[in-house]
Amino acid sequence: MRIRKFKINESGLNRFFGPLEAKILDVLWNDGERTIKEVQQVLEKEKPTNFNTVMTVMNRLTEKGILQKRPEGRSSLYKPVTSRTEFLNTQSKEMTNELMEEFGSVVVSHMLDALEDVDDDLVAQLEKKIKELKKDV
Repeated sequence: MRIRKFKINESGLNRFFGPLEAKILDVLWNDGERTIKEVQQVLEKEKPTNFNTVMTVMNRLTEKGILQKRPEGRSSLYKPVTSRTEFLNTQSKEMTNELMEEFGSVVVSHMLDALEDVDDDLVAQLEKKIKELKKDV
């Protein structure tokens, strides 16, 4: 699944989705497979949310290949196609590859600059990965 829009000024799932889409996915990733009504009831606790709006958004997420739907009695159950971790891994890898293709070494330089602000474990992971890459050459 490829997300075509990335909003740089947003955070979390809102970088990839609209606010309601992100909240729906958050509910499903946290609570597992749910009906539209169950998702709407969870969202209602935070803010009044129309059932038809939730239904429309969930069906659009299904059409986009982000959710899958299966019949269960008179309703349907929805769940994300991938886990949150898999989704974020895939999206970050695609974004990194696109940045590398477009900007090359400038991106690597900026990533290395950003390492000054991270913990030592992340730097150690990077060093390990570089050693692995050098062995393969």
